Amino acid sequence: MRNTTTRVVSLRPTDADERLVGSARRVFQGQISALEGLFERVDGAFASAVHTLYNTPGHVALIGVGKSGVIAKKLAATFASTGTPAFFINAAEAHHGDLGMVTPDSTAVLISHSGETDEVTGLLPHLRGMGIPLLALVGNLDSTLGTGVDVALDVGVEREVCPNNLAPTASTLATLAMGDALAVALMELRGFCSQQFARFHPGGSLGRRLGKPVSTCMRTDGLPVVSPGTPLGEALNVMSDRGMGLVLVMKADRLVGLVTDGDLRRAVQRHDNVMAVPVSEIMTTNPVTVREDTPLVEARSRMQQLKLKALVVLGLDGRVRGVVDVFDGG
Repeated sequence: MRNTTTRVVSLRPTDADERLVGSARRVFQGQISALEGLFERVDGAFASAVHTLYNTPGHVALIGVGKSGVIAKKLAATFASTGTPAFFINAAEAHHGDLGMVTPDSTAVLISHSGETDEVTGLLPHLRGMGIPLLALVGNLDSTLGTGVDVALDVGVEREVCPNNLAPTASTLATLAMGDALAVALMELRGFCSQQFARFHPGGSLGRRLGKPVSTCMRTDGLPVVSPGTPLGEALNVMSDRGMGLVLVMKADRLVGLVTDGDLRRAVQRHDNVMAVPVSEIMTTNPVTVREDTPLVEARSRMQQLKLKALVVLGLDGRVRGVVDVFDGG
């Protein structure tokens, strides 16, 4: 039988532990400084890059090698999942046939912190010969790569957080952050919504969560219900107690109206003795609702379009089943 021992971990920090914690904090501070540098330098070149990517009729090819290649691969995945068709090409493999993945409808985004990586810069004449737009994420705008493309975005950092200032750390974070900023800007430009996001994520927990019906995540207990004649002051207490930012106005077992916190604010401006006003005078009589079998992603998309914080969920019989808000469903 194999001998086993119990490992006891002390919760009292030693001097060595404190040094390790201090090291982590210095790394985080260095990374923060790198991102602050990006914040200060981002300019019109960024907008030009976004428009170029947006107007690409084909795919975006993200090209890099080594650590920059890892970042390029991640960014290609992010672009593809958020509405911008994209793929990754290892720069070394591009010299041996993978360049054939790039078509006249493509845009190429080349990534190299130094801007002098041979495998990357060696592709410039071939890509330029295709007549396609060329973008770069580069740490030196005056480098071969920085001066050899149509739009170069500066992702340079003052130093790496590596104690030897050698291992790509702050520079890879800065490159990743710039790429994510491009992806988000493209999402906003396209009006990319959660329903589209779900279409590109059919598998895994994310796909299951977005595709499930609102009935699986709506709130059903303690719903804030009042009658049409309820004074607004009393309705306000119900709204506060339930914490949903609204009250359902019910007559018998049917929904006849809805009062939100916004309705309350507007009522205060219109009425002197607002707390005595019945909710029937200020309620929305045709509130937006969804059926209990509506996919959560569809409900969220509707809330985004209409700028709503919550939706009333009705059963197939038209009766209230619950309320779903922007935070429900995980």
